[in-house]
Amino acid sequence: MAKRYSVNVNGKIYDVTVEEIGETAAVSAPEPKKEEFSAPKAAPAAPKAQLGSGTRVDAPLNGTVLSISAKNGDTVRAGDVLCVIEAMKMENDIVAPCDGKITSVSVQKGSSVNAGETLFTIE
Repeated sequence: MAKRYSVNVNGKIYDVTVEEIGETAAVSAPEPKKEEFSAPKAAPAAPKAQLGSGTRVDAPLNGTVLSISAKNGDTVRAGDVLCVIEAMKMENDIVAPCDGKITSVSVQKGSSVNAGETLFTIE
């Protein structure tokens, strides 16, 4: 004797038929429909700024640039804040590791950065 049931799996409803055979029961269900997903097409990456010569200042973590305090040609001292990166709702100051002159700024306010990405160079 077969019994029909409606089963909800992760928000999808499936009609199943359960048939009793001896002491064991067999379950048959239609194959779930395969859904095709396609990843959204990524926008072309903005051209990277030309890196200057000197000491690289790399992003220590992934995040979003909230502000930039230094521009190309500025003279900075070790410890000066170059920019602020927000990561996990925390604001992180990125400081100059040495005295010198900014030879390149590779980020913009509002841009996303990855850990290890060069933000500035100081000569």
